[in-house]
Amino acid sequence: MPVRYRLAAAFAIGILVAGCGQPGGSGLVTEPPIESPGALTAAPTTLMVGLGYIPSVQFAPFYLAQQNGYYRDAGLDVTFENKIDPDLITLTGQGAIDISVADGTDVIPAVSQGIPVQYIATLYGTYPSIVFAKASSGIKTAADLKGKKIGIPGKYGSSWIMLQALLKSVGLTPDDVTIVEYPDFGQGVAVQAGAVDAATGFANNEPVQLQLSGTPAVVLHVDDVVALPGPGLITSTATIASKRDAIATFVAATLRAMTEIAADPKVGLDASIAQVPDLGKDRATQAAILAATIATWSPASGGGAFGIIDHAGWQASIDYMKTLGLVPNSVTVDQLVRDDLLPTAN
Repeated sequence: MPVRYRLAAAFAIGILVAGCGQPGGSGLVTEPPIESPGALTAAPTTLMVGLGYIPSVQFAPFYLAQQNGYYRDAGLDVTFENKIDPDLITLTGQGAIDISVADGTDVIPAVSQGIPVQYIATLYGTYPSIVFAKASSGIKTAADLKGKKIGIPGKYGSSWIMLQALLKSVGLTPDDVTIVEYPDFGQGVAVQAGAVDAATGFANNEPVQLQLSGTPAVVLHVDDVVALPGPGLITSTATIASKRDAIATFVAATLRAMTEIAADPKVGLDASIAQVPDLGKDRATQAAILAATIATWSPASGGGAFGIIDHAGWQASIDYMKTLGLVPNSVTVDQLVRDDLLPTAN
């Protein structure tokens, strides 16, 4: 469906011209020549932007907005930094990173422990973290995971929260399965090699690659249990106070790029390859991953513009995560999210 956004107005630059005395027979005060506009243009606002651990086609909107000059035209000087999600939340809270991509399920416990960040725009309307397996494994539902070996990067972050929620939905706990950790994120290869029966991953990554290799995959979605908040943009309360306009224009420019990529995935693929040339070695695979990524951008319930925040869904997630013991201290939706930095609010 068509999605409309309006970008924040360009910055107006006032030029102050002061008169000064000039030598000459009349002794009149005249105005000096006006300098070129370029010499008087305000310096752009610098933004350090944290993306996920591995540069990939999943970050196509950021790459496209950067390459097409959307950030520059909004008066921004954007630099990307790649780190794992927990580190990004901590660094964003400290102000070392201005804005970053973080999973909503990581934001909830972080804010409950006093990290001063807020979620300001939804990127993944459908929760992308999943459990996947070969179709030949016999795993069809969450209940079938009992007694199985499950690969996971570690007992932290969105994949760990998702797995606990999925197991709990059928009366299981992590003690009912064998957890095998892959700190190097090699759990997808482990599934393919048969080293584990299933693994956590993302709907737009590992199962896509498994299918492309000729191996049918089965995918278990936690959205069937509870609509957990997916990855979105976060920033700190201090950064909002000091760079509010810059953050708002960054959000608008990024959502603009998302809209363009959804309409024409090729522009997102080309931008990703320009940013990460190695991705061009297998365009077909990257195109499939991007297509699966685009499919997760819209809300699971259907409808709605990119970026919108489901307040009711966040409350349901807080309540559900409390049952898992994952919310150390009481926290409210208003402490976690704000949507006044979205384009329609500016």
